[in-house]
Amino acid sequence: MHPTLLAAVTRVSATDSRALRAAERTAAVAFVTTLTAVAAQISMPLPFTPVPLTFQPMVVLVGGAVLGARLGMASQFLYLALGLAGLPVFAASPALPQGAARLLGPTGGYLMAYPIAAFITGYLAERGLDRRYWTAMIAMTCGLAVVFTGGVLWLTRFVPGGSIGAALAAGFYPFVIEDFVKLLLAGGVMPSLWWLTRRP
Repeated sequence: MHPTLLAAVTRVSATDSRALRAAERTAAVAFVTTLTAVAAQISMPLPFTPVPLTFQPMVVLVGGAVLGARLGMASQFLYLALGLAGLPVFAASPALPQGAARLLGPTGGYLMAYPIAAFITGYLAERGLDRRYWTAMIAMTCGLAVVFTGGVLWLTRFVPGGSIGAALAAGFYPFVIEDFVKLLLAGGVMPSLWWLTRRP
């Protein structure tokens, strides 16, 4: 093949490859965003707190670990943008509206912490913490701590007296054991993926 033609084909192939990778990344971000919205619909309201039980935190953390820091964060920013646009992507609630008002309500702190939690989990995963079970647990625990910190601090605006103790009782104690159990299960996802991809 003529050198000029070979160079042109190489440039086209590289452009196609970059476009394919960009499309794959976009699809992956959209997929995790969709999973986050679906997980929000699997929720259980509790009578003593405005914060429902959902599977969202686990999707946020696993999504961050799989996508990495920037794409994981992007998936959650996209999720919040869809919610702000009024799409019914937030957990169903008889008292809390969909749309931008949800971010200003009692659960807004948890939602706004999702992009940061995904970034931190993804950042740690990119540095190899996702390759073994216990280190993957550490990465996801750091992300979960961000979710709870953001949620509880925001919740102080809505509990009687605005105290941290009341916010912990409403937004941390009822959920921490269940979320930790889910974390134990989710912690095996990334090491399992690494093992599968390294199989001959």
